Amino acid sequence: MERILVVDDEDKIRAIIRKYGEFEGYEIAEAHDGMEAVEICRKEDFDLIILDVMMPELDGFSTCREIRKFKEIPVIMLSARGEEYDKIHGFELGIDDYVVKPFSPRELMMRVKVVISRNNKKDVRGGHEIFQAEGLVVDFTGRTVTVDGKRVEMSPKEYELLFYLVRNRNIALDREKLITEVWGYDYYGDDRTLDTHIKLLRSSLGEYRKFLVTLRGVGYRFEA
Repeated sequence: MERILVVDDEDKIRAIIRKYGEFEGYEIAEAHDGMEAVEICRKEDFDLIILDVMMPELDGFSTCREIRKFKEIPVIMLSARGEEYDKIHGFELGIDDYVVKPFSPRELMMRVKVVISRNNKKDVRGGHEIFQAEGLVVDFTGRTVTVDGKRVEMSPKEYELLFYLVRNRNIALDREKLITEVWGYDYYGDDRTLDTHIKLLRSSLGEYRKFLVTLRGVGYRFEA
């Protein structure tokens, strides 16, 4: 589960982001000012920081600068000011996105998903790009899947489907998107093929089938 730190001196704003963030499956931590955020980041790791610009004592820009001295964490900045100068200043500090208040919580969550997906760090071992969650290891470079130390053999399409799901983990993927990305734009076969391959994947993953979640009426999401 991805962890997000929400930094804002307004209790109402933090409460709204927490509500929508937890609904999307994120673990939310809060800080009411920049100084608290810096101290929390020294002790804990996060996948993303949602950071307000206008705060007492230490503003968002300074907070970002301080955190970046010891840790690289993706940042989405919130501000009631939409001036070009502020946006440019933020991006010069290396932030990933800039959202102007008042904002749509749903749009913010979409931006969160995009930034986390884009910034998911690659685990590289011996030149191989690896994803690991508990006893499941997916080696993209070596094109292998291991479950609790045992290599699992799959068909080429099963590999492609799993790799796509893992690379886009924690994102809701509709059926059409999955079919298009894995089978191609010119695929005109029965879309039950997708269900068949999902069933095969779940069988291959054993207890880690729990990561492959069905979104009724939508599609699937790989949660790990």
